[in-house]
Amino acid sequence: MSRAREFADLAGSADAGGLTGRNLIINGAMQVAQRGTSAATKTNLAYHTVDRFKIGPNSMGTFTHTQESDGPAGFTKSVKLECTTADASPAANDSITIQNIIEAQDLQHLNKGSSDAKSVTLSFYVKSNKTGTYTAELFEDDNSRHNSKTFSVSSSGTWEYKTITFEGDTSGAMNNDNGVGFYVLWHLGAGSNFTSGTLGTSWQANDTADRVSSSNVNLADTVGNYFQLTGVQLEVGKQATPFEHRSFGDELFRCQRYFYRWISESNYGNLCMGVSINTTKARGLHRLPVEMRSQPTFSSNGTFRIAEFGGHSENTSAESITRNHKRTPYMNWTISNASLTQGKPAELGANNDDDAFCDFDAEL
Repeated sequence: MSRAREFADLAGSADAGGLTGRNLIINGAMQVAQRGTSAATKTNLAYHTVDRFKIGPNSMGTFTHTQESDGPAGFTKSVKLECTTADASPAANDSITIQNIIEAQDLQHLNKGSSDAKSVTLSFYVKSNKTGTYTAELFEDDNSRHNSKTFSVSSSGTWEYKTITFEGDTSGAMNNDNGVGFYVLWHLGAGSNFTSGTLGTSWQANDTADRVSSSNVNLADTVGNYFQLTGVQLEVGKQATPFEHRSFGDELFRCQRYFYRWISESNYGNLCMGVSINTTKARGLHRLPVEMRSQPTFSSNGTFRIAEFGGHSENTSAESITRNHKRTPYMNWTISNASLTQGKPAELGANNDDDAFCDFDAEL
C-alpha cells in the first residue's frame, strides 16, 4: 500500500470518528451523572449533576442544573444551567462558569514549556436563549498562566457548533503529577475584576482582569436565561475532528477515578463484609471499581446497619473511612449501644433503605 493511500485511509478514519484517544475531556457527551440529573437553586460552583463538569455561580444569582435529554444530531444528553434568581449588577468578584479540570499527567504530550509546545483545539455544541459574546479559557495551574478566546451565540434556542484553537505555550513546564493541569472554562458572566483589563488572547502570566471579555454576556441578568453544553472535545492540533464517542461504560469508568457513588438499590444492599472489632464498632473493606485519583473523602446519606452473622442487627449513624486507600478503603462503622461481639463476622450496608448511598470523592 502506498504512503498516500495510508494517509487517505487515516483521514477517512478520523472523519468517521474512528481514531480513539483524541479527546482529553472526560464525559464530554454529558452521559454520566452519578450525583443525579437535577439540582435546584444552586448558588455555588460545584459538581452538581453531570460528572467532571464543575458548574455554577459565585455569588451571581441562583441557577438550576439539569442533565437534559436534548442535544444536536448524534447527542442525546446535555447539561443545562437556568437562572432562577437574577443578578443584573454583579459585584466585582462575582462570576458564573462551567469548568472541566484535567490532570497534569494526562497533558504531558503537549510539551508545555518547551519550544515545540503543541496547540490544542476545543470544540463543543452550545444552545442558549442569551445571544452575544462568551469567553472560553484555558488556565494552567502549575505556572498560573492563561489564554482566553471569545465565541458567540448567534441564534436563540438553537444548537451551534464552536471550535477554538489555543496555541502551544512555550513557557512554564507542567508538573507530571495527579494535580491540576488545565482548567477548561466557559465564562457565562463575570464582574469587573475579571473584565476590566485587555483580554489575554495569547498565553500570559495570570492577570485576573484579562481573563474575561469586557463584552461578555451576563447569564444572570434575567430569570429564565439558560445555557446548554454538550459534545465537548479538547484535542491536540489546530483542527477539530469529529467528536470521539466512547461507550457509556468507558466514560463511567473514567469518571469513577474522581467520584464514585455506591447506591444500595435494594432495601438491604451490602456495601461490604467485615468484622466487629469491639462491642460498638465494625470494620469492613470496600473495593472501589477503579483506583481513584487520590485517597477519597467519604460521605453518606440514608439509613445503614451493622448486621452480625447469626441475625443480630443494629442501626448505625456514624460511618467513616479508616486506613484510607485509593482502591480499597476500610469502612469504620459505629453503633450507639454496646451490643456487638468482638471478632464476629458482620455485614455493613443499608437498613431497609434502597435509596441509601455512599460517596467517595477524589475530585480536582
